[in-house]
Amino acid sequence: MDFGFLISAAEIITTDLPPGRVFGIDQATLINIIANVANVAILAGFLAYLLYKPVRTILNKRTNKIQGQLIQAEEELEKATELRRNYEQKMEDVEREREEILSEARKTAADSGRRILAEAKKEADTIRERAAANVEMEWERAENDMRTAIIDVSAVMAEKFVSLAINKETHDRLFDETLSDLEGMTWRD
Repeated sequence: MDFGFLISAAEIITTDLPPGRVFGIDQATLINIIANVANVAILAGFLAYLLYKPVRTILNKRTNKIQGQLIQAEEELEKATELRRNYEQKMEDVEREREEILSEARKTAADSGRRILAEAKKEADTIRERAAANVEMEWERAENDMRTAIIDVSAVMAEKFVSLAINKETHDRLFDETLSDLEGMTWRD
């Protein structure tokens, strides 16, 4: 590093100053500097006196405007928050209502399913009962047909037997025996 500039500055300060000079400045220059500083101070005081109230008023208006905007922003934020709460409440109500509707629909569907199953079971029972009644009727008809067939066969047998010239007593006795045998028979149910 070059410290040459420090040495030259020190030489300037330590050089002997001529009489009547401060810091190497002559008296006229010093008076001129003091007058300029005084002018600047007077001008600053005059401008402060002249412009202080208007600038202060402008700054107060600006401050009031900003505070008003902040208050308005807070009010709008509160409104937005309230609207959000209302929206969320409505969404909760809609969700609750949706759940109630779904629950009711499930209940209705379950009830309808049970009702349909009960109707189907009832119809199946009715069909079974009809089928059982039809089977019973067919069984009775078959039983009657069989009795008729047995009676016909018995009659044919009796005719054949009678045709072999059996006397009347024997014929009556055989007829009574056959009839009692037929009456004593049990039919399968």
